Amino acid sequence: MAGGQIATLAVAFLIIITLFKAIRIVPQSKKYVVERFGRLRVVLGPGINFTLPFVDVVAHKISILERQLPTAHQDAITTDNVLVKVETSVFYRITEPEKTVYRIKDVDAAIATTVAGIVRSEIGKMELDHVQSNRNELTTQIRAHVRAMVDDWGIEVTRAEILDVALDDATRHAMLQQLNAERARRAQVMEAEGNKRSVELNADAELYAAEQSAKARRVLADAEAYATGVIAGAIAANGLEAAQYQVALKQVEALTAVGKGEGKQMIIVPASALDAFADAFKMLKGRS
Repeated sequence: MAGGQIATLAVAFLIIITLFKAIRIVPQSKKYVVERFGRLRVVLGPGINFTLPFVDVVAHKISILERQLPTAHQDAITTDNVLVKVETSVFYRITEPEKTVYRIKDVDAAIATTVAGIVRSEIGKMELDHVQSNRNELTTQIRAHVRAMVDDWGIEVTRAEILDVALDDATRHAMLQQLNAERARRAQVMEAEGNKRSVELNADAELYAAEQSAKARRVLADAEAYATGVIAGAIAANGLEAAQYQVALKQVEALTAVGKGEGKQMIIVPASALDAFADAFKMLKGRS
């Protein structure tokens, strides 16, 4: 092979290498951090990019896909001195690779440490009941604080969730005893309220019966008063004869009642009483 051909091949090979070095095709899910003489030159986005061959070097290939940190567990103490074990999950993605590469060494460990500190701080401001009943509010606060603190690292925290808030065995046992005591107290209150209601109903029933009895007595008294008034009117109109008539009527009614007794009985009536009854029958016969 002639020397000219070798030179031509060498030049062609150099051109191919130069083009290969100059053209950078970046995948959609990545960004390339390019350095020139050890300094940051540019960040290449997805697609075809051109660099200066043999001078510009792709120092870092950063994935911009969303990432999930391993599920973390940390202890925290509430304001009412209850120890809880919090399980958290964090998702993030790198938005500015130049910050992530040059400002933080281990981004996963840094985010995990930041989340743990924020979780302890936020739970330390709450009581246990508030932590358990307002978990969504707590999650929102933690997510906002994490986003603010990792912004300098070129990271966007997409999700930060509290998966579980667990209690230690001693606290769980104490809360169970408290729950059972509260249930017993409520049962006693309900029983007492039932007894109170029963007494109130019985008192109402007795009051109603007394009112009805009093009303019946008033009606009877009114009837007797009316009858007395009628008799008094008759006596006033007819004099002694009307009075005798009423006495005779009562005597006959008494004799009739005595005669209605059950079984065989002997009734002894004084002769004076018989004369009175005879007079009564005469007066009644005369009235009829």
